Amino acid sequence: MSTFTRSSTSTSTSTSTGSTSDSKNGTLNATTTESGRRPRLSGMTWLVWRQHRAAFWTILAATALSVAWIVYQRGRLVDFLDGYGYPGKSLDEAGGQFQQYSDAFSFVSMGLQAIPVLLGVFLGAPLIAGDLENGTAKLVAAQTTSRTRWLATKLTLTGLVVVVSTGVLSAVFGWWWNPVKSEAPAMEWTSGEAFNTTGPVPVALTLLSVFGGVALGVVLRRTLTAMVVTFGFTVVLQLVWGYFLLSLGNVVTVTTNKGVTGESGPPSLPRGAYEIDQSYVTGSGDLVGWGTCSESLTDAARQVCLAEEDVVGWSTQYLPLSQMNAMQWFGASILFALTAGVVAFLFFWGRKRLV
Repeated sequence: MSTFTRSSTSTSTSTSTGSTSDSKNGTLNATTTESGRRPRLSGMTWLVWRQHRAAFWTILAATALSVAWIVYQRGRLVDFLDGYGYPGKSLDEAGGQFQQYSDAFSFVSMGLQAIPVLLGVFLGAPLIAGDLENGTAKLVAAQTTSRTRWLATKLTLTGLVVVVSTGVLSAVFGWWWNPVKSEAPAMEWTSGEAFNTTGPVPVALTLLSVFGGVALGVVLRRTLTAMVVTFGFTVVLQLVWGYFLLSLGNVVTVTTNKGVTGESGPPSLPRGAYEIDQSYVTGSGDLVGWGTCSESLTDAARQVCLAEEDVVGWSTQYLPLSQMNAMQWFGASILFALTAGVVAFLFFWGRKRLV
């Protein structure tokens, strides 16, 4: 009887131990599986990504599709240039043959120039204004996480998505345009079509537009109002930027002193140079408008008029294509500095309004 009892007890203990062991193994396996399925992001980063994942994924997906389209268009352009015989033959002689490629540049460039406005309105303005309006900001402020960390995570993650998307698009668009960069029929490099869509400029413009929208959202605390005001802000930003664009470069002046009639035409400019102004040079070195004496009815009368004005040659001011990269980085540094000022405002004053 006692033998049976000990045997039963031993069996029961063994069974219990086995069950406990199986339970531990099962719990361990479940924990391991659950841990393996967890997203790599965690904490506040995971929360911010999840909250804005629809906007972030939309931006990244649109970027991927745009890159694929640009790569396809560049292949078509290179095939045309090879068949046409460029650069042996100038594109000025191509006529309507190059028009479809020029239209493709304009179409894509127009979309790229709209990115700062679109992201400023639909990403920047609602980023925090929506949390202030629906009470999410108060919920976050009641947790152990500080408002500073919450704001920093939001701005960092948003800025990272903006930099990646605009940086990739800028690089790919510049790669597409590069074979015909010096050709006016493609795109004038000083125009917004080319200058604002290549290099660091689109990244800087978009960051300032987005973070400017965030700041307006914090101040106004209403999503729709912030979006409307941000639209006006981004449009004005584009207009002001375009107005001062040419002043970013160092103007080069060339002059002649061999007269202005017959074969004594204006000085030739480097390939791809953008002409800013053209005027006459007098013997004393003064400049007079190139329209001087244009009202003379005959060549003889014009010669007399030019002699009276003491015109001896031409003066031409231009920006060489070689300055484009330096101008873009100089302009982008100004935009980045303004963006840093907006971010500083958000941290030192705006975070106090996040409740």
